[in-house]
Amino acid sequence: MAVAALVACSTPPKSSPESVEDLLSYFISITNRPVAPTAQTNAPLVAVPVLTNAPLVALPVLTNAAPAPGVAPAPPPVQTVAPAPVKPRQRTTWVASSAWTENNNWGKPERVRDVSTWTYELKSAKDTLLITAGNRTALWNGVNLELGFAPRLTNGQAYVHRLDIEKTFDPLELPSPLVHRTNRVIVIDPGHGGENYGAKSALSDRYEKQFALDWALRLERRLRESGWKVYLTRTNDIDIPLAERISFADRVSADLFVSLHFNSTDQPQGRSEHGGIETYCLTPVGMPSTLTRHFEDDVTHAWPNNAFDAENYRYATRLHAALVAITGRKDRGVRRARFMGVLRGQNRPAVLLEGGYLTLPAEARLIGQSEYLDKLAEAVVTGLSD
Repeated sequence: MAVAALVACSTPPKSSPESVEDLLSYFISITNRPVAPTAQTNAPLVAVPVLTNAPLVALPVLTNAAPAPGVAPAPPPVQTVAPAPVKPRQRTTWVASSAWTENNNWGKPERVRDVSTWTYELKSAKDTLLITAGNRTALWNGVNLELGFAPRLTNGQAYVHRLDIEKTFDPLELPSPLVHRTNRVIVIDPGHGGENYGAKSALSDRYEKQFALDWALRLERRLRESGWKVYLTRTNDIDIPLAERISFADRVSADLFVSLHFNSTDQPQGRSEHGGIETYCLTPVGMPSTLTRHFEDDVTHAWPNNAFDAENYRYATRLHAALVAITGRKDRGVRRARFMGVLRGQNRPAVLLEGGYLTLPAEARLIGQSEYLDKLAEAVVTGLSD
């Protein structure tokens, strides 16, 4: 193969070779000629081939000459430009309440003028919803709902968080998937048991585990009469690990899981502002919990039960509304939490009911009465019949 070398020539050739043979002879002659050292000049460098035993290879000569007749010129190289990456469309975090109601068969939000707060009333065909700027508590048909985010006020209009629309407001309009179904399976979970006593009554030596089982047994009979297939996680005074309560519901292919409890407070006894009914379901991903109890409230973590966010909330609101209406106790709201291990791992809709405060004398007195426990059982059946 010929390799090009650069040689400085101080004297130009006397004549230009007119053929390839002349050019080859010329280069052979100057290559074999001894070159005397010369002073450095500004003469241009000339490419000189170095002869080897390799066969000669014809190399194309690039010139500005026109292409041969009948040969189309080579097209210029095509320069491809990569398209700019398309950014995914960002979903709006805060939505004007008027925009949401317009697209969901709710009437236009109307400000409630007889209150000092920026409260707006929203109405559908059968429901009324009240939201207040800066307040996480909303009212649905008179029942307290704890939102994930307090609505914001912008230019005289209330804006609600997208997650509250998807996970709180929209589920309120969902029909119950189990009302008209046959072979409905429910697991009733009396909280605590055995050495896990739960809260102690302010008026006696009885504990939460006993009242929860009493409530469950009354509820079991009523649900069977209503056509449900009912299983209890425990029917006597034994402690069932939380994981076993969850796996039990899996084994019987439960459609719904309801855990029964009574509440407690470390506030001084007699302060009735802490009494009342609370209902819990799992917090949706991305939303802060209503209550954490020192549990790490990681808003990015998805638990198995989060697959049922909408159904959880639908059952929680119906059950809570029935409990408040039938018992007449204070409404402490539908709440969300991640610390309740008996809910997190459920592979079905699941809710936890708090039937009152055992540590408050007024409510402990009620909870100790058979009539009150009958009301609690009746309320659950009513809530599941809607």
